[in-house]
Amino acid sequence: MAGIGCCFSPTLSSRSNLRTPWLVFETHRGQTVTGKPLRRRNLKIKAVVNYVSAEEAKELVAVDGFTVLDIRDAKQFDRAHIKSSHHVPLFIENKDNDLGTIIKRQAHNNFAGLFYGLAFTKLNPDFVESVKSKFSPESKLLLVCQEGLRSTSAAQKLEEAGFKNVACVTSGLQSVKSGMFDTVGSTELKDAGKAGLVTIQGKISVVLGTVLICAFLFITFFPDQAEKLLALAPGS
Repeated sequence: MAGIGCCFSPTLSSRSNLRTPWLVFETHRGQTVTGKPLRRRNLKIKAVVNYVSAEEAKELVAVDGFTVLDIRDAKQFDRAHIKSSHHVPLFIENKDNDLGTIIKRQAHNNFAGLFYGLAFTKLNPDFVESVKSKFSPESKLLLVCQEGLRSTSAAQKLEEAGFKNVACVTSGLQSVKSGMFDTVGSTELKDAGKAGLVTIQGKISVVLGTVLICAFLFITFFPDQAEKLLALAPGS
């Protein structure tokens, strides 16, 4: 047993048995001690999605050279989008005509579509391939949507597809202040998700509120004239 416990040669060699690598230690007496087989491990470095605020997103674009990838539906993109951004929607309009889809679409259009102007959509099956056709896996991509939920889902898909430099705006474009980015469209980025009767109701509320405030001020500062006008009203 002498010489084996602590007198190993500093030289390590290896030999293969049926393609399995083994460690072999040589002692001063010419004996060999075979160790445990070496297990080969395939190590993967997983990319981490970077979640940023609107202010940090602007810096990523201006300083770090990130490209804006807008993954909202076509209607929201048309209302307002960041200038020079690329558009690949994560969801597309669902025009399927099977009975189940027709019933769901009708129910959607009678509520969310009518009040909020939201299109009836489905997951875009070509999303990842469309992004791959425009960008390499090494590209620096800043994903944006309206509230931040869709961009998170899109980032996970791109990460799984091998994209290494992906960032998302945490609260979406609704958190972007006016003038922060150069934009294209008929409204502000933060308002691009608003449509349907909700926007009309909002405008009506503003008008009614203004009328009521003016009436209150008139009665307060000109009570005599207000009384005369009330006397002229039918049924007074």
